[in-house]
Amino acid sequence: MSLDALYWKPGWTPSDPATFKSRVKDAAMNERWIMDGGEFRRDRADTIIWFDLPRHVCMSGILGRIAKSYGRVRPEMAAGCPEQFDLEFFRYVWTFRKEQRIALIAYLDGRRADQKLLRFTERAEANSYLADKEAASAGIH
Repeated sequence: MSLDALYWKPGWTPSDPATFKSRVKDAAMNERWIMDGGEFRRDRADTIIWFDLPRHVCMSGILGRIAKSYGRVRPEMAAGCPEQFDLEFFRYVWTFRKEQRIALIAYLDGRRADQKLLRFTERAEANSYLADKEAASAGIH
């Protein structure tokens, strides 16, 4: 579940905070879900996945996504929100490690003892994990 799809309204109009919070809570009440960040989601999750990727990997991913999807609405996005170049988002990603990472680590430290934390520092680690999960669910060992 993409939080962007829950937050944005057509034309890149943000939802009001109460509406957004309600949409997120509704989505997290499902038995199974995958969703990024936030206290409520952390409390309901059995597994937390942290993509602790280097800046250059994140920035190249954004540029690649824009090159592939510019002007079109990606499947995980809200309707009426075509891919665009967003300088503010670039700045957020560029400064994330310096300005946000410490708070994120504190957030992750607040998880319950029974919650599993997976930290991926390379996309290949995540891809391998997903391939192993797919093989396990298909009964391939």
